Amino acid sequence: MVNYSDSIIALVPALLAILLAIFTRKVVLSLGVGILVGALLLHRFNPIDTVTYLGKNIFSLFWADGALNEWNVLLLVFLLLLGVLSTLIQTSGGARAFGEWASTHVKTARGARLVAFGLGILIFIDDYFNSLAVGNVSRPLTDRRGVSRAKLAYLIDSTAAPVCVISPLSSWGAFIISIIAGILTTHSITDYSAFSAFMMIVPMNFYAIFALLLTLYIAYSGVSVGPMKQHEHRAAKGELFDASKGTPMGMAKEVNEHTNGKVRDLVVPIVVLVIATISALLGTGAQALAADNRPFTLIGAFEATDVTRSLVAGVVISLIVAFLMLIGRKIPGRDYRASIVAGMRSMWPAVVILLFAWTIIAVIGDMKTGDYLASFISNSISASYLPFLLFLIAGLMAFSTGTSWGTFGIMLPIGADLVMAVDASLLLPTLAAVLAGSVFGDHCSPISDTTILSSTGAGSHHIDHVTTQLPYALVGAVTAAVGYLVIGFTESSVFGFIGALVTFVLFVVVLNVLSKKGETASDLQTD
Repeated sequence: MVNYSDSIIALVPALLAILLAIFTRKVVLSLGVGILVGALLLHRFNPIDTVTYLGKNIFSLFWADGALNEWNVLLLVFLLLLGVLSTLIQTSGGARAFGEWASTHVKTARGARLVAFGLGILIFIDDYFNSLAVGNVSRPLTDRRGVSRAKLAYLIDSTAAPVCVISPLSSWGAFIISIIAGILTTHSITDYSAFSAFMMIVPMNFYAIFALLLTLYIAYSGVSVGPMKQHEHRAAKGELFDASKGTPMGMAKEVNEHTNGKVRDLVVPIVVLVIATISALLGTGAQALAADNRPFTLIGAFEATDVTRSLVAGVVISLIVAFLMLIGRKIPGRDYRASIVAGMRSMWPAVVILLFAWTIIAVIGDMKTGDYLASFISNSISASYLPFLLFLIAGLMAFSTGTSWGTFGIMLPIGADLVMAVDASLLLPTLAAVLAGSVFGDHCSPISDTTILSSTGAGSHHIDHVTTQLPYALVGAVTAAVGYLVIGFTESSVFGFIGALVTFVLFVVVLNVLSKKGETASDLQTD
C-alpha cells in the first residue's frame, strides 16, 4: 500500500465522504464513495488489489485475528435488540401511557427538553448507552410537547460525550486515565497520579464544559439557530420530521400499539436496562481485574470492563423483564412477531451506516490521515500556541476519522511529547486541549458512531442531526479555542483559572448574541 503520511492526499477519502454526505444527504452512498476512492489510492488504482483489500476489510468487521470481532458484532447485536425492546414497549402501550402520564406532569416543551438534558447528565457511564437509552425514554415526551427530533438529537449528543469525557467513572474516563498513566511513566512524572491528573484536567476541558452549559441553556430557553429553526417550526405544527425523507433511524413502522398499556411498561424495562448494564460493566471489569490478580476498584473496573458484552447483557435482561411483564395481557402472537421484526428493521439503517463508517475508518487509518494531520505540529512552534494548535488538530483529526478514542490514542502521547520538550508546566492544559478537540471533532463528524447513535436514539434523520448541531458545536469550539490561547500565553496551568475566566466571559457574551439572533421556543410555539 502507498504511504500518504506526508501527503495532503491522505485527507481525500475522509473529506470526500464528509462533503458528499452533507451536500447529497445520502450517507451510505457518500461513505461508499470515500471507501472506494481511498482503497483505489492505496493500491494505485489496481482493481484486483483494491477488491481484495476491500474484501479483507469487510470480513475483518466480523472476524479478525482468527476470532470473532466481538466489539463490532456485539454492538450491532445490542442495536438490534434495543430496537426490539423499543418496539416491544411501543406494542405494549407503554410509550403511549408514558406520553399521556408525562403530558400531565411535564406540561411544557421546556420541561420536556430539560428532562432529556437531565437524563443525559445522569447516564454518564458510556456514550453509546447514553445516546440510545436517553433517546428511547425522552422521545415520547418530546414528541408530545412539540420538540423536534433534531433538537432532541442535539440534546442527547451534547450531553453524552461531554459528560463521559469529564467523568472518571465512565468507559471514557477509564480509557483516558490509562493513557495518561502511560504518559506519566514515560516522562517520569511522579508529582501526581494518573487519576489526579485527570481530575485536574477536567476544569480545563473547555469544550466539554461549555458544550454542557450551552446545552442546558438551549434546553431551558429553546433558542434555535441555523437549520434548527426549520425543524422546530415543523415540530410546532406537529410535523416531527420530514416525511418525504422516509422513516428516521430508530423508528419502527407497522407496530400495533395496545391501549391498555401502563407507565411501568416503559419505566421498568428502562430502569432494568440501566441497572443491569451498570452491573455488567462492573462485573466484567471485576472479572478482568481478578484475572490479572489486581484488587477491585471502581476506576480499575471501568478501565478493564467489556463495554459491548455489558451492553448486550443489559438489553437481554431488560427484554426478558419486558416480556414477563406482558404475560396475561392478551396480546396476539402476531403482534409480538411484528414487533420483533419492526424493531430490528428500525435499527437496520443505523447498522448499515455503522458498517460503512467502520470500513472508512479502517481505510482512513491505512491512508495515515492521522499521521499527516499530526505532522502539522513541530518542535519549532512556540509552547504558548501548543494548547490552541493541538485543540484544532485534534478536532480536525476526530472530524476526519470519526473517532474521538482513536484521536485520544494518537494525539495525547504526541501532545505530551511536544509540550514536555518545550514547557512542562503546560502538560495538563495541553492534554485537556487534545481531549476537548477530540470531542468537538467527533461531535461534528457525520461518520462518527456516536453521532449516528444519537440520531438513532432521537429518531432523527442522520444528516439533519449533523447540520443542526454544527452551529452549536462551533459556538463551544470557538469559546474553547480562545481559552486555550489565553492559557498558553498566560501560562495559567493551575486549573487554567485565567483561561477559564476569559472563556466564561466570552461564553456569556455569545449566549447574549444567541438570545438576540436566534428564535426562542416562545417564538415557535406556545408552551
